[in-house]
Amino acid sequence: MRFTLNGLGQDIPADWADEPLLVLLREHIGLTGAKFGCGVGICGACTIIVDGAATRACMIRSGDIEGLNVRTIEGLADADSLHPVQQAWLDLGVPQCGYCQAGQIMAAVALLEETPDPSEDDIDAAMDGNLCRCGTYPRIRAAIARASERV
Repeated sequence: MRFTLNGLGQDIPADWADEPLLVLLREHIGLTGAKFGCGVGICGACTIIVDGAATRACMIRSGDIEGLNVRTIEGLADADSLHPVQQAWLDLGVPQCGYCQAGQIMAAVALLEETPDPSEDDIDAAMDGNLCRCGTYPRIRAAIARASERV
């Protein structure tokens, strides 16, 4: 089985097909940006982008992504600069503990790719379900608004 991961072809070993995609990414491939939080798709710490949609990596089997395009936080920046969402996160000092931030950023990227000029309601709807124990929601919203000016 084969899929595209951060722009590169990647094979899924047959014995990993029934594992959650989060486990494949972290344990087999070594990409640890997506975090294990709840394991049931409600916290958003493991959010990645699959074929353009924000997706909880803990809720999709590795074998179900055959032929799909997967992006993780490790695939956002290029050699010269951070993704505009990552830069906005730094500019506004969004992270506190940082555990949820990769999932928050990936959900924000998916939103801005679908809705480049989101309203506050669009931001709230897209980010609903991405939990932050530290309560940095106002800074998250502000960073998404700032990034929308640069995307």
